[in-house]
Amino acid sequence: MKFKIILYECDKSQKINWYLSSEHTLACRVPLSFMLGQDTTHETICDLVRREGGAIYKYLQVLNKGYYLTNKFKYVGVEYSNKSKHKNKIILDNLLEGLFLANYEFNRHKTNFKGTAFNISTTFNNPINSASIIGACIARDLVNEPLSHLNAVKLSVVLKKLAKKSGFHLEVLNEKKIKDLKMGGVLSVNKGSIAKPTFNILTYKSKKSKRKNPIVLVGKGVMYDTGGLSLKPTPNSMDMMKCDMGGAAAVIGAIYALALSKSNCYVVGLIPAVENRPGGEAYVPGDVITMMDGSTVEVLNTDAEGRLILADALHYAKRYKPELVIDLATLTGAAARTTGKCGLVAMENYRKEIFTDFSDHMQELIKSGNIVGERIVVQPFWDDYKDELKSSIADIKNLGGPEAGHITAGKFLEYFVDYPWIHLDIAGAAFLQQDYLYHKTGGTGVGVRLLVNFLINNN
Repeated sequence: MKFKIILYECDKSQKINWYLSSEHTLACRVPLSFMLGQDTTHETICDLVRREGGAIYKYLQVLNKGYYLTNKFKYVGVEYSNKSKHKNKIILDNLLEGLFLANYEFNRHKTNFKGTAFNISTTFNNPINSASIIGACIARDLVNEPLSHLNAVKLSVVLKKLAKKSGFHLEVLNEKKIKDLKMGGVLSVNKGSIAKPTFNILTYKSKKSKRKNPIVLVGKGVMYDTGGLSLKPTPNSMDMMKCDMGGAAAVIGAIYALALSKSNCYVVGLIPAVENRPGGEAYVPGDVITMMDGSTVEVLNTDAEGRLILADALHYAKRYKPELVIDLATLTGAAARTTGKCGLVAMENYRKEIFTDFSDHMQELIKSGNIVGERIVVQPFWDDYKDELKSSIADIKNLGGPEAGHITAGKFLEYFVDYPWIHLDIAGAAFLQQDYLYHKTGGTGVGVRLLVNFLINNN
């Protein structure tokens, strides 16, 4: 049995309205101004439509549960009414995105489970949108996978399969190569684990790309974070720590989508993958470690580990002479408290006297965030915050004061860059404890669609 969603244009309304028009048909009336692209901005409309797609999905799930067995439907299709004169393909794709994202299920470890996901029969008009959704779902899968099934070494195995399927190039540096490169941050964080760290390099350059210098994406890959010897003290705070590689998952999903769609761009992904455990020869508070760039760091808290592995990756990125580097990380609780699940916090090393005078790259990233529904809130990044990181025994310490922790974490990372750079802390939006809009409980895949949209429009 197939259910149809029919799109109509409506010149008498300023918002989307939908209703059940027959047992297996839903009428969705979209404002004519949306179809013509006249209402406010393109940025606003896209996610309004996407959210309606998510809401319709939830309605269809409830509706299907109430139907008799013979009337239940498995297939869902979306199409324009024959009466519609303006069949906006972008609107249709946005609605499909909401449906597909809401239709996600992660049930691979359930032995007796009957899925309720629909088979959505309508295809995307833009293949990049389709690839982005696939990439976002791959990122969700990676985040949802427990450590028992996905440690650093196993992540590299998964990456090899993804590279073969989509067409990006993969190089995996094992522990010996990491030691040869003297990545003190990566090695120190992983010392408490019996599992080996990896450093993964993903490269995609289209045949049409004329860029000499890539945009580099860096993803925090802490496969599980106990806090190390600074063991996480908050009740239940470790329950979700398989999600501490959400930044790595976003980079993987984005590069997979770009390669799969054969998009015209040149991008490199760097993923240091580790575990942060308190066992064995784990690094301890008070240690001084030497980073890949030769600088020394006083470790005051082993639970501020993500910035240590990112710092080595950010230094490694210098060899590419990048046009821009964007790092993504579930880095701080302070960022999660700033935006919650509703957005991402961002910082950049763009030097201007006026805080709101952002770089062109940041402005484009903000625009992309609005379009895909992964909104960005730029944070102040004044040099005053650097004073929090002064150490009496090393070049810098890995922890600032109790205020503005997400910003001092960003300032720590800035110490290791000498190129245009944007830092995205995705801690609030990477993992959910309950459904939200078109996101399901668990990993959201946040960052994938943001990066793809940004890179496609800045190739």
